[in-house]
Parts: sequence; C-alpha cells; structure tokens
Amino acid sequence: MNAISKRSSITELSQQILDMAKSGVYRESVFEALRPTATKKQIGLAIAHAKQFGLHSVAHLRDTDLGTYYEVDLAKYQSLQHALQTAVVPSDTQDLVAKVVDATVVVRLMLATVRGLAIASLFLGLACLVSGQRQIGFGLLTSATSAGIIWVIQKMVAHRMI
Repeated sequence: MNAISKRSSITELSQQILDMAKSGVYRESVFEALRPTATKKQIGLAIAHAKQFGLHSVAHLRDTDLGTYYEVDLAKYQSLQHALQTAVVPSDTQDLVAKVVDATVVVRLMLATVRGLAIASLFLGLACLVSGQRQIGFGLLTSATSAGIIWVIQKMVAHRMI
C-alpha cells in the first residue's frame, strides 16, 4: 500500500468515524464496524485524524467494556469539513511525540545559541571600548543589542510552544 492510498484510506476511515459519531458511538463499536476494512492501527490513526475535525470523547459516558464514547462537535465539523480531504494524516502517534520532543529541543538550543551570542558580543564590545577600539566596540555592542532583540522575540514566540 503506497502513501497516497494509505492517506486516502485514513481520510475515508475518518469520514466514516465522524459520520458514526454524529449520533454518538463507543470506541469498541468503531473498531468492530471498521475492522473488516482496516487494521486496528489504521483505525486508531483515523480516530486521531478525526479529532482534528470535531471528534471528541465524553468522559462521563465511558464504559469499561466499550471504552471511550465519541461525539462530534457539529459546528466545528461543518466549518472544517471542506478541509477533511487535504488535512495532514498522522503517520504514527509515537513518531509524532518524538517529533514534538525533537522540535522542543531544537527551539531551546536556538534560544541558548542566540542568548550566548548576545552575551559574548556584549562582553567583547565592552572589552574593545575599554581597550580604546571604539569602532569595533560600538559594532559589537550593536550586534549584542540586535542579538538580544532577536532572542526576546524568539523567546516570546517559543513560549507558546514550550
């Protein structure tokens, strides 16, 4: 099965799950209904995909045998239905977690690098000013200010993610 047919398959499964959940459906019922056409992993990925379009669980209706109870937020579903065919299909939840962790590490590394460059430029600029090299000192202090501003902006943007 190539990537295009897999994406199509997950999208179709998501659509079927959303249709079932319009009136409410238990997780085990979804697996039973779709098991002839898809694997358990594909159905799990389709549920994750359908959550982007309004599928949500109702905690107080959870059943020990049937599992999670799903419903659809019809307003969200109707507003996003046109994007269902073009949405990103999750490849694997473990892979997704690893990607988020890696992205967080990279963002923190970028912040530390820019902060370090700002501090180093500041100290070098001050040292140049003290030693009488005014042009180089002012250039380094300007660089330190620029790097500091970039660091503040990156930190504000990254704060939402981290």
